[in-house]
Amino acid sequence: MTDSPRSIAETEPALPPGADQERFAGYGVMGLPFASGHYLAFRHFAASSVGPGYESVWHRDPAGQWVIYSSVSPEASCGRYYGSALAGARVENIAVTWTGPFTLTVEVPDVLVWDIELGRSVATKAMTGLGAMMPSAMWRNPAVLSMMSRVAGPALGVGRVRLRGTTPNGQEFRTNPRMLWTVDDSVARVGGVDIGPPGPLPEQTRLGGFWLPQRGVFAVGQAYFER
Repeated sequence: MTDSPRSIAETEPALPPGADQERFAGYGVMGLPFASGHYLAFRHFAASSVGPGYESVWHRDPAGQWVIYSSVSPEASCGRYYGSALAGARVENIAVTWTGPFTLTVEVPDVLVWDIELGRSVATKAMTGLGAMMPSAMWRNPAVLSMMSRVAGPALGVGRVRLRGTTPNGQEFRTNPRMLWTVDDSVARVGGVDIGPPGPLPEQTRLGGFWLPQRGVFAVGQAYFER
C-alpha cells in the first residue's frame, strides 16, 4: 500500500450502514502504553450516527484512573459506552494536526500535547491487505471476528485483542479496524510533564471487554455499538 496514513485519514469517511446499531467511522490510535504507567489513546470519528463527529482522548494515569476528554458531550461520544469505568468524562477542545504523511500531534489545551510517529510492519501490512479483501458480511460475522482477534494479538505483539465484546456500560460492541499502522515513536506531555518513553504495562489494561493494546497501533475503520 502506497498511501500514507495522513492521505487516508483525511478522506471524509462515510457513515457505515446498519440502522439497528450506533455507528462511527474514522481513525485513531487504538492505544499506546508508556513505561511510566500512563496510557493514551485517541479517536477522530468524523462520522457518527448519534450526533456530530468528534475527537476524544483517553488517558489512564499510573494509578489506573481513566479520564476521557471529548470535543462533544459524553452522551454523544465515548462516554456513552465507557462512562461507568471512568474517573471523569470531560468536554474539551481537542486538536488533531497532521504534521507530515506519517506524523501528527494531538493536543488538549492545558492537559496534553502528544506527538506521534507512525510506521509499517509486516504484520500491519498483511492485516491491512486482508481487511481490504474481506467483504462487509465477514466483518459482521462473530466467528470471523473471534478468529481475527486470536490471530491479531500474537501477530501484532499487542497482547489480547477483542474485536467484539461488551462495554463497561453494558452495550455490545464490534470494531472493524480495516487499515493498520504501528506507532514507531511518541512523546507526550501531560500537565506539562513528559511522561517518558512508550513501553508495555506490567499487566494489560482493559475497559470492560475492550482490551487496550500493549504496543501502539493506529487504525482506520468503523465501530458499532448496541443501541
